[in-house]
Amino acid sequence: MDKVRDMAKNESFEKQTWKPGNVLSPLPVVLVSCGGVAGWKPNIITIAWTGSVCSDPPMLSISVRPERYSFGIIKNTGEFVVNVPFRRQARAVDWCGMVSGRDVDKWEGAALSQAPALKVQCPIIRECPIHIECQVRETLNLGSHVMFVSEVAAVQISSSLIDAKGRFRLEKAGLLAYGLGQYFELGAVIGRFGFSVQKRKHKSRR
Repeated sequence: MDKVRDMAKNESFEKQTWKPGNVLSPLPVVLVSCGGVAGWKPNIITIAWTGSVCSDPPMLSISVRPERYSFGIIKNTGEFVVNVPFRRQARAVDWCGMVSGRDVDKWEGAALSQAPALKVQCPIIRECPIHIECQVRETLNLGSHVMFVSEVAAVQISSSLIDAKGRFRLEKAGLLAYGLGQYFELGAVIGRFGFSVQKRKHKSRR
């Protein structure tokens, strides 16, 4: 803790006041797939406003503007898949957020392919390493965006991210984040939960 205090003494704590806004950054940026059922063609929407909301049952949320093409699909079908992309898919992620599924086939344009989900009818994006299948449980009209609070029905993870002991090696995924209009590459692991209170192991002297 002494080291932390010494660092704090050298930091500048001067602040500026900004108007209220969405400056919580960075956030995970994901490709949400939806549709694929009668009357709704499969589509992809890029989402940065997503997050975990509950662990038991496992639940997450996404927030979508009502004018987006995918909004009507998700509202009517009640399901979607959160596909977590690799950083090398940044161009596809950005492009899928810039064009509308009303006008173009995003699957073809982004060179992405569909594969069956386990529990929902909409497809997963095969090229992404992580897929979180979701079923909408509550819809909240909040203003500019509508939040879909959803229960996680199934998860698929690329075998390349699972080590020999069955552990999920998330740091190998090379994930993306988004904040203030920019994309970021997530860096190295700096510690595990609880590392700040763990006692250091001392090597025995001989």
